[in-house]
Amino acid sequence: MIPFSNLPNEVRVPLFYAEVDNSQANTATAIQRTLIIGQMTELGMAVPENPQICGGVGDAQAKYGINSQLAAMFAAYRKNDDFGEVWCLPLADPGDAPSATNTITITGTPVKNGVVSLYIGGGGSWGDGTGLYQVPVTTLSTPATIASALANLISSDLKAPVVADVTGGVISLTAVHAGTTGNAIDVRLNYLDTLGAQSTPAGLTIEIDTPTLTGGVVTPGLSTALANLGDTTFDFIVCPYSDTASLDALDDFLNMQTGRWSWSKQLYGGYFAVHNDTFGELTTLGASRNSPFGSILGVYDSPTPSWIIAAQLVGSIVQSIKSDPGRPLQTLPIAGMFAPPAASRFELTERNSLLYTGISTFNVGDDGTCRVEAIITTYQKNAFGSPDNSFLKIETMYLLAYILRYMKTRVTSKFARMKLAANGTRFAQGSAIVTPNIIRADVIAAYQELEFNGYVQNADVFAKSVIVEQNAQNRNRVDVLWPGTLINQLNVFALLAQFKL
Repeated sequence: MIPFSNLPNEVRVPLFYAEVDNSQANTATAIQRTLIIGQMTELGMAVPENPQICGGVGDAQAKYGINSQLAAMFAAYRKNDDFGEVWCLPLADPGDAPSATNTITITGTPVKNGVVSLYIGGGGSWGDGTGLYQVPVTTLSTPATIASALANLISSDLKAPVVADVTGGVISLTAVHAGTTGNAIDVRLNYLDTLGAQSTPAGLTIEIDTPTLTGGVVTPGLSTALANLGDTTFDFIVCPYSDTASLDALDDFLNMQTGRWSWSKQLYGGYFAVHNDTFGELTTLGASRNSPFGSILGVYDSPTPSWIIAAQLVGSIVQSIKSDPGRPLQTLPIAGMFAPPAASRFELTERNSLLYTGISTFNVGDDGTCRVEAIITTYQKNAFGSPDNSFLKIETMYLLAYILRYMKTRVTSKFARMKLAANGTRFAQGSAIVTPNIIRADVIAAYQELEFNGYVQNADVFAKSVIVEQNAQNRNRVDVLWPGTLINQLNVFALLAQFKL
């Protein structure tokens, strides 16, 4: 019996009728979107906490403010991923919160001509030189004229993350955004050092009060904004914050009981944040987290703000994960990220320790390029507090999401309107009827396809272990035990050079 869905048996008018059935043809995959969370300024036209797709850097600047955190993050992301679909979730600055500040004091008299090279927010992190302010200095320059020239440069930069005021030889910097966001804005001189022809002119003294802006407090809440995302899928969430409240909100949003990884939603996704701090503080942060949904990259002393690095990092890995979620991410370049000075970079033993406390790592090549080393989740222990590495690798999480979506597409296409019979039931070939054994055979076939495409392994073992049965209480339900083995990644190549003379 051919299982027509719409063509009735009662047709007597000759001759040819055709019904289209796409149940065997669906090979579509879900759109994997990126969501960038960030603060907007009053120059932006968007409605805070209202997610929307973003068309390009100019669109982001118009919607969220050309000098906003969110526009800068979008631009940094696009320097690494210029193709994928990106949405933005704008946040308003926390009300009545103070902005971070810093002070630059210039004294002395130049005895030689030169150039002052001031970096604010990792000059060039936006990919267009924004953040590097250079002023020529002569022996006739005074602290007041130099300070005024620097302040004018900063003020004329529409994308600057700070506002500059000057009094004599003193420049006061105030973050554009209120709250803790400004605390990540680095301020330093001569990042390229003498090898890059950058040095403070002799006779001139420039003192920066603190390495970054300080004094910003309060981070915008995320819960309401995240709730506004509805059921739109976002596989990659860029989080500009690494405080406990923000990360907890994202974990709750994604959890496996009622969140996006739950059986009832099946939306999946993960978030990425960056924390810029010392080795000790990073290990403390990592030990306090235990989430299979979140990754935190550990950074120390990079001129690039942590929220910019978060956008750069996700942009650098997203196309690889979309193309093949099982392929390791190591060595992917993080375009636009300024490397920490050599003395501030974590050594091998430190990076290994960070990876055992839930903190992801990067390394720096001889050319100064920052590259992904290992991106892991913060998940480290099970519910009993025992060590658990089951959700350690983000490749595991994205492989699971891919496979579950693949199976959902296959099942909902092939078995959407099937009758269910017990094993051994005799029925006409081609009938719209399935049995647990028919479904089991299709599950095995699907697994073999996944194996051939490099997402799983050990298909023979799977075929022997998979269980498909009719539910004992609800005879209209089929239960499946899917004992798959995910593909692994080649992360370590260990060689023992046992030589002879």
